[in-house]
Amino acid sequence: MPSKITLTITQGQHPGREYIFDTRTTCIIGRSPDCNPQLPNDSAHLTISRYHCLLDINPPNIRIRDFGSLNGTYVNGDKIGQREFHQTPQEGEKLKFPEYDLQTGDEIQLGNTVFKIAIEVDQTEIKNPYIVIPSQHQEDKSTHSETIKRLLTASENGVATLQVISGYKIVKLLSKDQFREVYLVKHSQTQKYVALKIMIPMVIGNERSLDMFKRGLANYQALDHCRIVKLFDYGLYDNVFFFTMEYCKGGNVGDLMHKSGGKLPVDLSVDMMLQVLDGLIYAHNAEVPDIKSPHESFASCKGLIHCDLKPSNIFLAYEDDARVAKIADYGLAKAFDVAGLSGQTLTDEASCSLEFMPRQQVLNFKYAQPEIDVWAAAACLYNMITGEFPRDFTGEKVLAVLQNNPVSIRHRDNTLPKELADVIDLALVEKPDIYFKSAVSFKKALLNAL
Repeated sequence: MPSKITLTITQGQHPGREYIFDTRTTCIIGRSPDCNPQLPNDSAHLTISRYHCLLDINPPNIRIRDFGSLNGTYVNGDKIGQREFHQTPQEGEKLKFPEYDLQTGDEIQLGNTVFKIAIEVDQTEIKNPYIVIPSQHQEDKSTHSETIKRLLTASENGVATLQVISGYKIVKLLSKDQFREVYLVKHSQTQKYVALKIMIPMVIGNERSLDMFKRGLANYQALDHCRIVKLFDYGLYDNVFFFTMEYCKGGNVGDLMHKSGGKLPVDLSVDMMLQVLDGLIYAHNAEVPDIKSPHESFASCKGLIHCDLKPSNIFLAYEDDARVAKIADYGLAKAFDVAGLSGQTLTDEASCSLEFMPRQQVLNFKYAQPEIDVWAAAACLYNMITGEFPRDFTGEKVLAVLQNNPVSIRHRDNTLPKELADVIDLALVEKPDIYFKSAVSFKKALLNAL
């Protein structure tokens, strides 16, 4: 049985009510109807904000953060966050309070409501995966070039795990961030170019988290479409994940926007988005392997959701001298985070693309329907055309996603054709539900507007 976390109300209007979590997710506690757990929106609970605090759950671990509430959040009687009484809610949103790890027996108090934490740990799992790996690969956080050289050297020395990258030589570094680097490499005999990516976990992984990440990788590898960057192979060696991928020499849309002054022409943006939607249509209906555990065979399941679509994940390649768009890292970054290997929270503003995330995804990270990608695609198109994000972000980004409605695109650029603007605005409707349920319907609406 996997680890699980139970929140039990011990004081308040519904004593004894339980909330059980056995997979990684986020949830918001507050009075708003879309919170889970939701507290009553009545006079007895007015000291609790509509969106009061965030729980980031990765059993057996749980973290909490206050959203700058007026009356504060308390853990075991100690205040962990509260705006000053003279500060407005808008000023409170700009405050960023730290996150706190919770343990079995801890009590969370909001107003008169108290939750007690109970954690059941699967003894086959590591109790605290938030431990930084004491690895030789962490000595220089700015670059992993020595790591990848060691991988290639080890592959030449006959390490079976690394045969997939045997014979490749580094050409140049393509991109890097805190957890990953991507290199252009060339095979000495075939002269073939591929992109070689490495990802170094910042935490010690247990068998369950590694299985979860490998499941995401196997699903990505099964995708085979001209509008999705192909994942050729992957492996794990000496605490390092490595991947060989299709190389797209045109870079990504985010870089193209930067080189073009922050935005792109409307026709080019729409053309690329139509191609992206083709990739989503395929992936949302593809037959992919679903690995339950290393001891079980593949079971077929239908459809794969990206969950992290943004301009920097849309790459550009050339086919018959024509530039084409391809979706990159299909679910890769999210699979890494959801498996808990990054050590960061799912709503960490430094690691998540909250600007391209619908509110449903923040309210409950387990919510994963195709319309999440469709909303993100519309947000990307909005950003590509205007250089702006659909929402205004002035403070706490999580609260901005929950509370700020997307701004009509013609308020950003009133020269846009009304028919096109109306479709983009419609695609960004998310209350009470996301308007376009499929990439097919969004693509059809875009074509009709053109």
